Amino acid sequence: MMQRRLFGSAVLLGVLSACGFQLRQAPNYPFRTLFSGVSEASAFGQELKRNIAASGKVEVISDPREVERADVIFDLLLELPEKVILSRTSAGAVREFQLRFRIRFKLRTRDGIELIPDTELVQERDISFSETAALSKETEEALLYRDMRSDLVQQVLRRLAVVRMP
Repeated sequence: MMQRRLFGSAVLLGVLSACGFQLRQAPNYPFRTLFSGVSEASAFGQELKRNIAASGKVEVISDPREVERADVIFDLLLELPEKVILSRTSAGAVREFQLRFRIRFKLRTRDGIELIPDTELVQERDISFSETAALSKETEEALLYRDMRSDLVQQVLRRLAVVRMP
């Protein structure tokens, strides 16, 4: 019985390694230093910088006086959370909203060569609304915005990881 379990475990490990299964690792960025002049008030910018620095392979520079040390420059052109009415009741009260989180960014070298041209990314979530549960809906809205922001940060990180340096 014990031999069967060992054999089954060995077969399972063999199959997993043969299929290329590998745990997710920190991206391997093609640059060593990145300048980001994103405002300290930007939750998106702070999360992005924190995730890049967490890889341990890239130094994030925020001081404009040190921009000359940066291999690449990340420009956040737009960060815009939006709230749009999707539907109303017959009495005219709001029934459903669509939350959007839109960013535009580009990545360039110090010399001005665009590595990632002006790119816009958008996340959307629908949320129902009830006046009787307005406080809980505000909390849900904040959580959805945070989730969209995190998704966009991950999308930007994947794009940064596949950049080709000149």
